[in-house]
Amino acid sequence: MSIVLEKLFYGNLRPNESLQPVNSEYLSLNRKISTLIDSYHKKLSREEYDELENLIDLLGQSTSIYSSAAYTEGFRLGAMVMIEVFGGMNLKGDEQ
Repeated sequence: MSIVLEKLFYGNLRPNESLQPVNSEYLSLNRKISTLIDSYHKKLSREEYDELENLIDLLGQSTSIYSSAAYTEGFRLGAMVMIEVFGGMNLKGDEQ
């Protein structure tokens, strides 16, 4: 069995855990977010800050669900491209 298929079978293939974007804009945005969160932590009451944290958690969950859907759709599209390229079929299943 191939190594990738074996990892997939045993649930050991988790690309989201090894993803580390190196885009400078991404890194800059995360620094700005951290600075703003720290600023709000100092300004807000404990209750207000807890509400802000809850909002941030909900946004994170929403982003995670969207990212998962985008990953799945991208994977499907890649597989369809491979089928078309290697199979000599178009996406409707008609031979070319």
